[in-house]
Amino acid sequence: MVKNGRKWLKVVKNYLYLHDNLFDCMATFIGDYTCKADSKGRITLPSAFMKQMKEASGHRFVVKKDIFEKCLVLYPIDEWERQNQLIRSKINPYNKEHNKFLRNFYRGTAEIVLDGNNRLLIPKRLLELVEIDKEVVLAGQDGKIEVWAKSLYEQVEEPEEEFAQLAEKIMGKTINDQNED
Repeated sequence: MVKNGRKWLKVVKNYLYLHDNLFDCMATFIGDYTCKADSKGRITLPSAFMKQMKEASGHRFVVKKDIFEKCLVLYPIDEWERQNQLIRSKINPYNKEHNKFLRNFYRGTAEIVLDGNNRLLIPKRLLELVEIDKEVVLAGQDGKIEVWAKSLYEQVEEPEEEFAQLAEKIMGKTINDQNED
């Protein structure tokens, strides 16, 4: 009886997490596209991403250096706000270690807006930080878009067998938990 109660609690928590109003307005970006950056650092957002974007974002984004990889992350403003809510729920700004995390997380962020030609003007300092010159790959990753130098993006692909093992490690337990009686 207790085991079933815990399972139902998991189901309810997952439902609430996935159906919260904040998540309903989130875009899901799918695909990766090779683009060109012009001399001013402008990159045209592919039309596929424009179609996948929700109206709520108002074509405003926040761009920052990724925490783990040598790429930039482009968040539609609604997804950025969701990320901020997650951070606020876990952080105490009066804790020295938490404050250090906040400082580094927000370092180098910039708000950018699509111009009339669907271009994003990425600050030069951020492009230089991740070695983006001319050829760029915009890769959809759920609610955000990664911005890579094409040469670096080609180097981060996992061999199929390693990816399959990673998928099993991360997702295998989760799927099995949901199928238990």
